[in-house]
Amino acid sequence: MKLWTGRFQKEVDPKTNDFNSSISFDSRMAKEDIEGSIAHATMLGACGVIEQHEADVICGGLEGIWQDIESGKLAIDPNAEDIHTFVEGELTARVGDAGKRLHTARSRNDQVALDLRCYLKKECGVLQAQLRQLIDVLCRKAILHSEDVMPGYTHMQRAQPITFGHHLMAYAEMFLRDVERIGDAYKRMDVLPLGSGALAGTTYPLNRELTARLLGFSGVSQNSLDGVADRDFCVELAAAVSLAMVHLSRFSEEIILWCSWEFKFVELDDAFSTGSSIMPQKKNPDIAELVRGKSGRVFGDLMTLLTMLKGLPLAYNKDMQEDKEAIFDAVDTLKLCLTPFIPMIETMKVLPQNMRAAAAKGFINATDCADYLVGKGLPFRDAYKITGALVAQCIAEGETLETLPLSEYQKACPAFDDGVYQAISLETCVAGRKVTGAPAPENVRAQAERVLKLLEQAGKTC
Repeated sequence: MKLWTGRFQKEVDPKTNDFNSSISFDSRMAKEDIEGSIAHATMLGACGVIEQHEADVICGGLEGIWQDIESGKLAIDPNAEDIHTFVEGELTARVGDAGKRLHTARSRNDQVALDLRCYLKKECGVLQAQLRQLIDVLCRKAILHSEDVMPGYTHMQRAQPITFGHHLMAYAEMFLRDVERIGDAYKRMDVLPLGSGALAGTTYPLNRELTARLLGFSGVSQNSLDGVADRDFCVELAAAVSLAMVHLSRFSEEIILWCSWEFKFVELDDAFSTGSSIMPQKKNPDIAELVRGKSGRVFGDLMTLLTMLKGLPLAYNKDMQEDKEAIFDAVDTLKLCLTPFIPMIETMKVLPQNMRAAAAKGFINATDCADYLVGKGLPFRDAYKITGALVAQCIAEGETLETLPLSEYQKACPAFDDGVYQAISLETCVAGRKVTGAPAPENVRAQAERVLKLLEQAGKTC
């Protein structure tokens, strides 16, 4: 059944029908389409636009359709033009002429905008729950490793000592922002477009606020053109999802490095690794590699949405049918990536001794050596130069700052005494960094506890 056949004198070419159809991907919104239609019919009956008994018949028929779809008794027809056409056709077949009244004061334009908002609102909650689960794992692991020293890097060169817990909490902060961004996208998504009609509203005396309350929306759209033409909420969510994928990809890159024999900071559980078809010694971090790779397709989804919208005049254009596959794929991909990523991190074995050994070899306490001289009264630039010369000497002689004799220190600067060894101890270097946000172990534990508390509060309000 086509909802628009009255104007046409001949059948649509099958190729046109196939090209025009969206049932293959919008069928996932069947529940939202039915929920939206029930709310619309309820409102029409309450406003007297249709008879109350007709509204009751329509709602009962729609509830029956959903029950049959959910149970598997009713299959969605793949030949239907879209999910809206399928549901309305099935409703009319079941309840007769009353079903034909459902579309009163409604267009597919505002109907599809409603279905998409309803669907994505639910998906926002799913994504936030998964991200919170990942953050919880990171916080608990950070507490366990709050004192395990590792090298921090800049330019992929060993730079200054931090702890593994501090490193994990950096990602916890990133994912916290992702949760917030998805919540921000939800706020602007939470606006009812139904009642905008095709583009100019309707002359029927609707109560849009009632429909919004029935569907759990916080407000209604204030301009009918914008109500049907707006897909900012898709772009915003895709952007938030893209940033989450950026963070997952960066984390994956580090896990891949850490798993290598060159680093060997962590070892992934066998359940979250794969082997080689020819090299029996291999243990590959395929989950992390796939996450890193899948980030690109999500960025492509975001670009699809932006490009689709950039040249569209108001109001609705068929180009906008392209919104669904892009935003569905972005959301699906993030969910797919998080599903194995969370337990991969949770079961990951940390090798603190290897991290400590790497930190000891990188002269990452050089800044602390310079700061020691500053404490003795030297200007920082002079202390910096003296320490740099000592590092060069250590490299030439196969020493480290910890093993260099005090006599060599004093040749470089008489201000050195044996207190320098305590000052450049990696544990001392880390412990002394107590400024807010720095990697002192008590800071890491406090930060993790703060984030865990935020997660607990969010759980109580969801």
